[in-house]
Amino acid sequence: MSGVKFGVGLFPTEPLPRMLELIKLAEDVGFTCAYIGDSQMIWREPYVLLGAAAMVTKHITLATGVTNPITRDLGVIAAGWVSLREMVGDRLLLGIGSGDSSVETLGKKPSTLANLEKSIGILRDLIGGRTIASPETNASIRLTYAKEGTYIPVYPAVSSPKIHRLAGKVGDGAIVLVGVDPNFLKASREALEAGAGEAGTTLKAKKFRVVCWTPISILDDGKAARGAVKAHVSRILKRKLPFELDAATMEVVEKIRKQYEYYEHMVVGTAHGDAVPDELVERFAIAGTPDEAREQLQRLASSGLVDEIALIPHTQDPKDRDRVIRIVGDIIPKLKN
Repeated sequence: MSGVKFGVGLFPTEPLPRMLELIKLAEDVGFTCAYIGDSQMIWREPYVLLGAAAMVTKHITLATGVTNPITRDLGVIAAGWVSLREMVGDRLLLGIGSGDSSVETLGKKPSTLANLEKSIGILRDLIGGRTIASPETNASIRLTYAKEGTYIPVYPAVSSPKIHRLAGKVGDGAIVLVGVDPNFLKASREALEAGAGEAGTTLKAKKFRVVCWTPISILDDGKAARGAVKAHVSRILKRKLPFELDAATMEVVEKIRKQYEYYEHMVVGTAHGDAVPDELVERFAIAGTPDEAREQLQRLASSGLVDEIALIPHTQDPKDRDRVIRIVGDIIPKLKN
């Protein structure tokens, strides 16, 4: 697992002072990146939280997990990142996607892949201090305070085959939501590699980083832990993935798609999570007793298929997330190289 890093994904379901405590705790126990969810109708504002986190952390990378070009104006996104960079330098990562609960809760549609690709290019130009033509008005636009040559890595969030190829083509890395099964991750990597090939390069040549985004729950009661991640697993299953699922699993998928409620997006105990059987959890999440979780993390970290494991703590009570963060912080140094 040499070189594998550990990040933490945090949805701002609690007041910002509490969220800052969790980010600082993650930094203290050995996590190298904190990804903050962006979904304005169900979670607190991530850019406010990132700015506050910049003031109380020293070395952890700060990221969105993830923002989007539908609810966020591109000029406003770029302004936020350039401003953050003035505070923390290079310890930033711009996670971006087509839009999930952030757009669905407003009754809007996610971005097309063509628009997402164009948006990434525009963000890089504006952050890099370049003047461009507005895609909407054709007006000449720029950030007056952005320094020429500024660069912030962009990691698209990916599930479907097509967005995998887009990320491999234009991303500096990818936030991959396909599960933890090695066969799934191999298929994911192949799709990313195909995208890099479209750009005439390879993932290795690009120094492309694969971030495995996975829910985690750790309890003395392993069955209860598996139950706590099911709502997140249902979110993975409801999207098209870069591999085929068996007929029995597809029956579960169809049930999830009919039941999914975005105002209960990845909330523990929701009906769309109850549709997920226990046997699927181990293929799509890290969940179980402390010993089981350690074994699962060891397998994933040793797979050679990921560069970072971003863990999203799920607990019956969101206030219990610090316990999961501490347990993982204790596990990380004990994993074998």
